[in-house]
Amino acid sequence: MDQKQLQKIVENLVMCRETEIVEFKENNFNKTEIGKRISALANSANLLDEKKAYLLFGISDKREIVGTKFDPKTKKIGNELLESWLNKMLTPKTNFYMHEFKFKNKDVVLFEIFPAITHPIKFQNIAYIRINSTTQKLQDYPEKERKIWQNIDKKSFGKGIAKESLTVSDVLKLFDYAKFFSLTKQELPTETVRFVEKMAEYNLVKKNFDNDFDVTNLGAILFAKDLSQVSTLKRKTVRVVIYKGDSRIDILKNKEWALGYAVAFERLIDFINSQLPSNEEITKTFRKEKKMYPEIAIREFVANALIHQDFTISGANSLIEIFDTRIEITNAGIPLIDTERFIDHAPISRNEDLADFMRQIGFCEELGSGIDRALAQISVYQLPAPKFEVGDNFTRVILYAYKKLNDMTTEDKIRACYQHTVLKWIENKRMTNKSLRERLGIEKQNYSTASRIISKTIYAGKIKESEKLKEYIPWWA
Repeated sequence: MDQKQLQKIVENLVMCRETEIVEFKENNFNKTEIGKRISALANSANLLDEKKAYLLFGISDKREIVGTKFDPKTKKIGNELLESWLNKMLTPKTNFYMHEFKFKNKDVVLFEIFPAITHPIKFQNIAYIRINSTTQKLQDYPEKERKIWQNIDKKSFGKGIAKESLTVSDVLKLFDYAKFFSLTKQELPTETVRFVEKMAEYNLVKKNFDNDFDVTNLGAILFAKDLSQVSTLKRKTVRVVIYKGDSRIDILKNKEWALGYAVAFERLIDFINSQLPSNEEITKTFRKEKKMYPEIAIREFVANALIHQDFTISGANSLIEIFDTRIEITNAGIPLIDTERFIDHAPISRNEDLADFMRQIGFCEELGSGIDRALAQISVYQLPAPKFEVGDNFTRVILYAYKKLNDMTTEDKIRACYQHTVLKWIENKRMTNKSLRERLGIEKQNYSTASRIISKTIYAGKIKESEKLKEYIPWWA
């Protein structure tokens, strides 16, 4: 943070009284009291959903700039510098910065303190909280502690700050603002400042002071012209890799999309579809130029990968890999629900604000219906059922090209039977031998083939017989 920004912060702070996120001191340095206050201010910033809290030295009780003799950079606790000692005493580690500078020719010290993110911040194993302008033990205010934990549970990536203290001009250089107004179906304002104010209505930016804005992660990840210019998001670009054959040995194309997701999405989907083979074997009603995979499936699974990724995992971008007979779509993070409930379960996302915006602009479906529609189209194309995989730090969807039933593995057939059963359940219907035959293209005279698949799926614990004989429902129903 440069001198101009620091000066502006102090100017605004001294106009206010002490609050739950602001405290003033003059000279009275006490290492323990500073540790307690960092804990209290960090926890209060979380409680009030503020991006920062401040401890300012050099201010009198009357809020006059008097300067301070406190020099935190050289202050030692034994042989250890104050900053290092505080970092050891605070758990979990929290971000705070100490700034020393002159304000109106007086020496001041500003502690810039970030909110608690994963746990309430403790100093020497005790968590503190600000009550009006006093510092108290958090355990004495259980309702505030509960609220902090609730905030931690719901704290979204999107509300975080990607870039801070930007002018209107800086924001417009960073964003593809024309795309924002196009997707939200709004006319371009006549005044430049209204561009940014409109974006603030969608929580893409936050206004600090006049001509001083922060860009949220939500705004940057959706509308940045170049994610590589945003240090916290430069590894969250989208890669598409096309291979020769079905192994990763020979790469034909490797394209990276550094645009914000809302800016890039339609172009990304068009590019993927342009790389896909045609399906010449489905049914006589489909022309040869029909793409192997239904576009709705590509669209939904790519959107889900972007929306549901875990942005806290560094160095892992969303990846779409196209092979001759399959597509693998991978995102960072493990899902919040069991993969077997992807089809029927109401959507749960760790990035609700991102998911909500993507739905608003029509890039994915509402209420979890997108996956249902994608799988229904995959059934119409009579493709093998998609496979959902979860690794240590990733989730992957594998879409398979057309293959004849005899070429499917037992796992393929069980997966198709289970997913078909769930889709029928969602329609308030039941899976039968007949409906499974229609799903897998099994002729009526091969009734027993479908029966064997049903038996194997029951044995695998994926489905069970319903209250009505010869009708089947998911294992969890």
